[in-house]
Amino acid sequence: MRRRLSFGLIAALLLSGGLHGSAQPLPPQGFLGRFVWRDDADRFGGFSAIEITDRGTAFVAVSDRGAFVRGRIQRRDGQITGIMAGKITRLQGEDGAPLPPARADSEGLAVAADGTIYVSFEGAARVSHYRVLDGPAQDLPDHPDFARQKPNAAFEAVAIGPDGAVYTLPERSGGLTRPFPVYRYRDGVWDTRLKVPRSNGFLPVAADIGPDRRLYLLERQFSGLAGFASRLRRFDLGPDALTAETILLETSTGLHDNLEGLSIWQDAGGLRATMISDDNFNLLQVTELVEYRLPD
Repeated sequence: MRRRLSFGLIAALLLSGGLHGSAQPLPPQGFLGRFVWRDDADRFGGFSAIEITDRGTAFVAVSDRGAFVRGRIQRRDGQITGIMAGKITRLQGEDGAPLPPARADSEGLAVAADGTIYVSFEGAARVSHYRVLDGPAQDLPDHPDFARQKPNAAFEAVAIGPDGAVYTLPERSGGLTRPFPVYRYRDGVWDTRLKVPRSNGFLPVAADIGPDRRLYLLERQFSGLAGFASRLRRFDLGPDALTAETILLETSTGLHDNLEGLSIWQDAGGLRATMISDDNFNLLQVTELVEYRLPD
């Protein structure tokens, strides 16, 4: 989501300790590290999704202005020490042309077992399938609900299951006590059997299905001058319900920037969550990669 914060508001955040001000809260259990990624390349920033591959040494990220980038991650003792990124390239539509601004709000990213990629969008709410990311899209059929999604509160998250089913959900549910509908695409049709309970003002911004075949949901809470809080929940993925809800971590407001992308992967020590922040193309925010160790 593009949260366009004014210069005055962000200046106030800095003065009040938000957005990495002087009064930094402590991270929750499992924190492994934080790396601030800086680059002066054209179109750098706004990263809303990430996928980590090659045991933590490679990545692909998508920005919310219809672009993607691949790169390598340099590590020492498991910690990120540098990023070597390729060219930031615009995503294409079904016609093979770069996406126009009205259809370029790309938010979620999921990589299938065969290497093809799914991207979810706000604005014109949809999920697109890419055989290669620098090639033309193939939009999945719409569910009737898609046309009713709010332009800036639609499909921030997309994930793909081990059976090839595609999952997406909107950032808004339409009510403070109404669960978030999960749209599942399999065998050529969408269903809405699954729901995510809503609580404590957190809104979903990314999802992934981990090596353990469970659904992980990254959520964000925006508290104005105080900044952002993040929460990571995990669910067992059943045919008709999400069960065994577990809150794996919940950060204090202002600890991290605007975390919007999530990748769950495994190294020799177990499961890791890598998250990336959307800097809103604002000089007073940062693009950071944050990593946590997760319980089995």
